[in-house]
Amino acid sequence: MTARQTLHILDQAVALDGVDSNTYTGRTNPAYQNMIGPFGGVIGATLLNAIIQHPERLGEPVSFTVHYAAPISDGEFTVRLRIMRTNRSSQHWFVELIQEEQTAAFATAVTAIRRDTWGTTDAEYPQVPNAESVAVTPPLPHAPWTNCYEMRFIDGFPGVDEQREHPSQSRLWLRDQPPRPLDFVSLAAICDAFFPRLFVRRPKRVPFGTVALTTYFHADTAQLAEQGSAPVLGLAKGVHFGKGFFDQSAEIWGSDGALLASSHQIVYYKE
Repeated sequence: MTARQTLHILDQAVALDGVDSNTYTGRTNPAYQNMIGPFGGVIGATLLNAIIQHPERLGEPVSFTVHYAAPISDGEFTVRLRIMRTNRSSQHWFVELIQEEQTAAFATAVTAIRRDTWGTTDAEYPQVPNAESVAVTPPLPHAPWTNCYEMRFIDGFPGVDEQREHPSQSRLWLRDQPPRPLDFVSLAAICDAFFPRLFVRRPKRVPFGTVALTTYFHADTAQLAEQGSAPVLGLAKGVHFGKGFFDQSAEIWGSDGALLASSHQIVYYKE
């Protein structure tokens, strides 16, 4: 068994080998396979991992936007990144995933040195049962990546009643499976670990694919360390569906009631 094979399955999936400080190679992992291609959350986490391990990174991730430009094939890929600009306390990044000499996904990011300032959270912590009192939801057989998460749905599981339409909101407890201490890489992946709002809103199954996903990290390294491997509370809902696209917003709350991250994505679908 190699040293990489002893890592958590997520760390295996996002692992990169350095060619130089701005170029890495990686490989898709079958554990995170989706219905077609790899789970988008692990692709985003891989791109973020390239930034995090860069020797010139300044501060911690604050904003991260991934564009899924083309289907990603199983197998090897190259990641290239560059620093767009470094300011006194913030840094701007561009990173892309390349297969067959073409860009399959790319991302922009802002990292920054955080300062102690006044703060508050206008979003309200959802009033839900604690994780231990909610049954674990079985993984979906047609989406292998769901085996990599422990999900405990409170409401909003797709396809519960296929005779009518539903509100698009879902609330659930979730964490990596097997459990893994939370960090920016795993949090980035978790922000995409919500089933498409279209399938919650109505029972019809159609082709779909995320076009762009933006995640805002509200927690710092110390807060994520305090969370450890305990489940986080996720809330996701749709805003608008129509003309071939829908968007969905999400919140990730820590076990202590702190808002750890929020995200927004736009998804293509075909009738």
